Amino acid sequence: MTGDEYVESLRDAREVYLYGERVKDVTAHPAFRNPVRMTARLYDALHDPAHQSVLTTATDTGSGGFTHRFFTTPRSAEDLVADQQAIAAWSRMSYGWMGRSPDYKAAFLGTLGANADFYAPFSDNARRWYRESQEKVLYWNHAIVHPPVDRSLPPDEVSDVFVHVEKETDAGLVVSGAKVVATGSALTHHNFIAHYGLPVRKKEFALVATVPTGARGVKLICRPSYTAQSAVMGSPFDYPLSSRLDENDTILVLDKVLIPWEDVFVYGDMAKIQMFSGQSGFLERFTFHGCVRLAVKLEFLAGALAKALEVTGTQDFRGVQTRLGEVLAWRNLFWGLSDAAARNPVKWRGGAVLPNPEYGMAYRWFMQIGYPRIKEIIQQDVASGLIYLNSSAEDFKNPQIRPYLDKYVRGSNGIDAVQRVKVLKLLWDAVGTEFGGRHELYERNYSGNHENVRTELLFAQTASGKLDDYKALVDQCMSEYDLDGWTVPDLDSFHDLRAARGGLFG
Repeated sequence: MTGDEYVESLRDAREVYLYGERVKDVTAHPAFRNPVRMTARLYDALHDPAHQSVLTTATDTGSGGFTHRFFTTPRSAEDLVADQQAIAAWSRMSYGWMGRSPDYKAAFLGTLGANADFYAPFSDNARRWYRESQEKVLYWNHAIVHPPVDRSLPPDEVSDVFVHVEKETDAGLVVSGAKVVATGSALTHHNFIAHYGLPVRKKEFALVATVPTGARGVKLICRPSYTAQSAVMGSPFDYPLSSRLDENDTILVLDKVLIPWEDVFVYGDMAKIQMFSGQSGFLERFTFHGCVRLAVKLEFLAGALAKALEVTGTQDFRGVQTRLGEVLAWRNLFWGLSDAAARNPVKWRGGAVLPNPEYGMAYRWFMQIGYPRIKEIIQQDVASGLIYLNSSAEDFKNPQIRPYLDKYVRGSNGIDAVQRVKVLKLLWDAVGTEFGGRHELYERNYSGNHENVRTELLFAQTASGKLDDYKALVDQCMSEYDLDGWTVPDLDSFHDLRAARGGLFG
C-alpha cells in the first residue's frame, strides 16, 4: 500500500469509542487523524527510492513484488542485519515513539512461512496469511493478555470476561470476551488474538486467531486521547510528540464475533496453546524489533537532553556530563544487544533463522531499569527547566507579555526564548506529560511483567543446560583444591612455608 491507500483502508465499519461517542472516521477524528498520517509516511517510504534499498526486499511468495524486509523469512545473519536496518529506518521516521508500527507485528507474520506446520491442522491458514501480509504489508495489532480482573482465578472461572469460544459453527468460531491492551488497534487492519499467562484448562480458551478490526461485534473502547487533548489545550509547539504519535491503547471487546475457520491458527489444543510463546518464533522476533526501536528512541532522548543542557547552560558541568554519558551508554547497550541478536542467530525450521533470544531476554530486563533511569536523569539534570515555561505558543503572540518572555525565559549561549521553550516543551512531552508517563509504563511492561521477564530468562538458560554449564565451571574450579591444598600438579601449595609459619606460633 501507499500512504493514501493505507488511509483509505481504515474507512470501514470499525467500532471505535472515545469520550462517550462512536468515532465516525478515524482518519479524520482529532484523536487519530495525525497518528494515521504519521503511519502513512511509513507506507509512502516503501515507495520512495531514497529509502527502498534499506526498507524493502523482494517478496518470497512468487508475486514479483516487494515488501518490508521484516515481513519475510530470514535465512542468515546477513538477512537479520538487513532487517535490523529496516526496522531502525522506519523507527526514525517516528523518532522512536511508535512501539507498534506495522513492522512490529511482522515479528509474528514473518514466521508463518517457515513455521506453518506448527499450526496444523490450520497450516494452510498460516501459509496464506504469510503471503498476504507481506504482499500488502498489512498492519496488525495484537491483544494477548487477559484483563486485570480476577487474575487469581483460572481462565475458565472468569468466562464472563476472558476471551473464549462460545460456539463452533460450519462458518467458524463465535467468540466473546475482552483483551488488554490493544495498543494502536484503531489504526490497524487486523487484531491478533492469542494467549499469554494463566494456564488453559478448557479448549474454548485455547485460541490463536486473527480478527479484522472492522468485523461485526469488535468494539474498541479507547483510553483518553493525548492527541485530542493536545489539540484542545495547545498546539504542536506545545505538544510536539503527543499531538501526532499517540498509539491509543484500547480495551478490545469481542461480542459474539464470528471468526472464520480460515483465520484460525490454534484452537482447542491446550498443549499447543501453552507452547505458542516458546515455539512460534514470535518472542525472539518481537524482542529483536523492540530492542532496535528502543535504541532509536534513546538516540532521540539523548539528543533532546543534550540540547536541553545547552539551552539551560549546564552542558559543561562535570556531573551533568557523566550522566549524559550514562544515557549514551544505555543507547549503546541496546544497539549492541540488537547487533548480537542479529549476528549470532539460532537455526530454526526449514533453513530459517531467529534472532538470538539470549540477547533479546537481556533487553527485556535491562529496558525495565534503563528507561526509568534515563527519565530520572532528565528530571534531575534539567530540573526546573522542564516547568519554567510559559503555557502556550499563544503567549509569544501577546504583545503585553512577549517582552518579558524574551528577557526572562531566554536560553543560554545566545539561544532566544522561543527556541529554548521549543526544546524544553519537546522534552517535557517526552517525559512529563500523560504521553510521557504512558511511555514509561509501556517500556516497563511492553515485553511482559517484571517477574516473568526474569523467570523466563532463568528457565530458558536452565532448560538449555547453560546454567548447569555455569555451575560446572565453578565445580571445575573447586575440584582443583581441597583441605590439603592444590590437587593439580602444576600448582604449588608451599607446604614448607606453612610449616615454618606454624613454628612462629608454636
